[in-house]
Amino acid sequence: MSAESPLTDKTIVLVGLSGVGKSSVGRRLAAVLDLPFHDSDAEVEVAAGRSIPEIFAELGEEAFRDGERRVIARLLAEPPHVLATGGGAVMNPETRQLIKEKALSVWLKTDVAVLARRIARKTGARPLLDGKDPLEVLTRQAQDRYGAYGEADIVVETGDISHQEAVDLILAALEARAAEAGR
Repeated sequence: MSAESPLTDKTIVLVGLSGVGKSSVGRRLAAVLDLPFHDSDAEVEVAAGRSIPEIFAELGEEAFRDGERRVIARLLAEPPHVLATGGGAVMNPETRQLIKEKALSVWLKTDVAVLARRIARKTGARPLLDGKDPLEVLTRQAQDRYGAYGEADIVVETGDISHQEAVDLILAALEARAAEAGR
């Protein structure tokens, strides 16, 4: 894709629950679109000089969310790229508004049972899930967050498909949106 493509004229922000593949899919999408890729969680870790579990343990969730908000605002001020956000990032109204103003948001939506199965295999990286039943936590998060995720410009039902198939669905949705806009 060229830099002049209507698919690359704004930052594309991926939102959704933990385990949906925002980072993995985001890297692949960025490569296809020839755009830089940023992961807000990784950027928060760099800015804080510590891992997310350390931030939660030492400073608490509120400090993490404040840093996350500031990092996302900084990233949204940069030239177009693909941005994978943390699962709770859009719960901050200021962050949601910035995304609406400066980016095109894509909600990667997958059934919570599929996500719970994926997350159960990984421990230590998700402080809100560690030591808890992933299905219970994700179900509660879905209830709390789906309203905010639903404000996304595009919703892509990814189900239990490969990352490349998810990228293809996102590209098709982006192309359809560009066509509707008369570009």
